[in-house]
Amino acid sequence: MKYNFDEVIDRGGTAAIKWEGLQELWGRTDLIPLWVADMDFATAPFVTEAIKQRCEHPVLGYTSKPDSYYQAIINWNKVRYGLEVEKEMIHFVPGIVPGLGMALNTFTQKGDKVMIQPPVYGPFHWLNTRGDRTLVTNPLKLVDGMYRMDMGAFRRDVKGCKVFILCNPHNPGGVVWTEEELKEVAEICYEEGVLVFSDEIHADLTLPPHKHRPFAMVSEKARMNSVTFMSPSKAFNMPGLTASHALIFNPKLRRKFHAYLESSELDLGHVFAFLAVEAAYSHGTEWLDQCLAYIQGNIDYVDEFTKQHTPKIKVIRPQASFLVWLDCREMGLSQDALNDFFVDKAHLALNNGVAFGEEGEGFMRLNVASPRSVLEQAMKQLADAYVKL
Repeated sequence: MKYNFDEVIDRGGTAAIKWEGLQELWGRTDLIPLWVADMDFATAPFVTEAIKQRCEHPVLGYTSKPDSYYQAIINWNKVRYGLEVEKEMIHFVPGIVPGLGMALNTFTQKGDKVMIQPPVYGPFHWLNTRGDRTLVTNPLKLVDGMYRMDMGAFRRDVKGCKVFILCNPHNPGGVVWTEEELKEVAEICYEEGVLVFSDEIHADLTLPPHKHRPFAMVSEKARMNSVTFMSPSKAFNMPGLTASHALIFNPKLRRKFHAYLESSELDLGHVFAFLAVEAAYSHGTEWLDQCLAYIQGNIDYVDEFTKQHTPKIKVIRPQASFLVWLDCREMGLSQDALNDFFVDKAHLALNNGVAFGEEGEGFMRLNVASPRSVLEQAMKQLADAYVKL
């Protein structure tokens, strides 16, 4: 490989949440942190080089969005997904979760119903509850080791909702939804007058041979009845730059969202945001392909290790992302006892499954985007604790 993903990087002194949060959340610092969804690999070097070059200029002033920023997003979507995007369809947002919150404020009011599909990314829950929206849940079904949508239940539960938030690909289950599933979602939501927010932050982390399908591509109804959120932050390990974007193809929806952003200058960005996105999308193909191959190797390693050494912990193999959903229900532990097992016995910091909804009880989420040596030590600690249990 041209790039070195085996390098162990000391993140001490960088205020990294993955490390700094150990004491606050678990009351200890002797844990291997495999929870926060960023990578322990070096950020893509062409991104950091672009930032370094900008820092050579002595003035860090207000920054406009250059045409090259928009063109990089347009080119990436066309080449990677066959998705045709025009400049006016692109709206900068300071992160996917803030973007979702802004869209909820734009298109819904307090008390409106918003549907999500647990187990799903935690902020989908609290964005709505903290914003006084009425949360509607449409749980996914675990079928043959992979989550699927229950379309009959979907049609029933989405009635009366203003918005459905789609996780595409799914976090934490790692599902790359089929075109048929997405088309049916688009049809139902259009018929029911439900706007779709499609969170596609993990799209660029889709693992071969799987192919990501942008929701807006599956039908004209999907295209005209959705807001798509994307970002290079996960794929190129630059989430601290909070540089994301919303794609809106419907002119009426676009004008409404843009007016909301403009009213509080929420789309201004910052001096490093646009050049980092441009660098990632303009130079990132080779780096990303190698990164995905390394992540796939780590997933294979964890899957084989657990089968041999911790057989009551089942790996739900992701079709996208570096996040692995562990089914620990055969261990027969309560969620508190399960969390205690990983923390106090295995000395590992993972995400507690119930953070993704009550449907996550009996599960844990493991981040495998670490050098193999770190992952090997983590799995050894897990096996030792498993044997003692």
